[in-house]
Amino acid sequence: MSRFSAITDNPHDQRFNQKTGILVTNLGSPDAPTAKALRVYLAEFLSDPRIVEIPRLIWLMILHGIILRVRPKKSAKAYESIWTDNGSPLVHITKQQASKLSKLIKSEGYENTEVVMAMRYGNPSIESGLEALRDKGLTRIIVLPLYPQYSSPTTGSTFDAVATVLKKWRWVPELHFINGYHKTPKYISALAASIAEDLREHGTPEKIVFSYHGMPKQFLSNGDPYHCLCHQTTNLVVKELGIDKDLVITTFQSRFGKAEWLKPYTDATLTDFPKQGIKNIAIVSPAFSADCLETLEELEEENREIFEHAGGEHYRYIPALNERDDHIDALYDVVKTLL
Repeated sequence: MSRFSAITDNPHDQRFNQKTGILVTNLGSPDAPTAKALRVYLAEFLSDPRIVEIPRLIWLMILHGIILRVRPKKSAKAYESIWTDNGSPLVHITKQQASKLSKLIKSEGYENTEVVMAMRYGNPSIESGLEALRDKGLTRIIVLPLYPQYSSPTTGSTFDAVATVLKKWRWVPELHFINGYHKTPKYISALAASIAEDLREHGTPEKIVFSYHGMPKQFLSNGDPYHCLCHQTTNLVVKELGIDKDLVITTFQSRFGKAEWLKPYTDATLTDFPKQGIKNIAIVSPAFSADCLETLEELEEENREIFEHAGGEHYRYIPALNERDDHIDALYDVVKTLL
């Protein structure tokens, strides 16, 4: 048996054509909000060397000896609080984004383009997504990770997963890998529009918090550009909105472990605001293309409670861009030159 897989039941000149496949990916989700499902998901997620960069053997002992015995039950409760009839919000929203992107692409005249959705961890897997495109006879593939700001643990890890699959294929496709879109004009415009809509409806708060997913500070020291790209996004949105830069602060959320992470921390910032007399805020998280655990549970619930407990009075979360038309148009703008 060959170590390389291929489609062999059709002549190459008939089976393979000029159709383009787009693999839209996001981080992933457990299959259910249960400790059992979380154990499977977290084992895959936290085993990725892009996620945790400490000596492998030591980390695996900690992971399997401690973390996977304790964390799944706690995480399951958090996921249960955001789970819907459609299942995981992240998976459901990403499916909608892929569907709307496909319709837009075809409406623009690119009938020979197929869009498939996949998750880096969990289901549907990147391997299943790539196989689905190959089954359609496509040998030209665009990979679009829905992480606006490149980072090694997200975008870099997605490339690893794609490469792991493709290195087993006999016929490797023409591949275009999009490693970010943090300052593309239509993405910035869509973010600015979502914030402007909130300001028109609720008024201008005392502070607008741009909360990005955090990462260990060591990653920045080792050359990861994510921190800088986040600040670039914030600055461009502020410019697009035409607001005073002092109205805005960039923070980082979702840290775990004892190591120092990118600062300022979102939760610590929210705790300090009322002490400074800042009691009316709006918070947005531009690193997330779709609402998920980190926005719906951490920002909407946990961080709201932190702010209000510290004396804050008015807290509102501005949703991720999700399947907004201007967001889908921004994603189309990212891929259209490759179609």
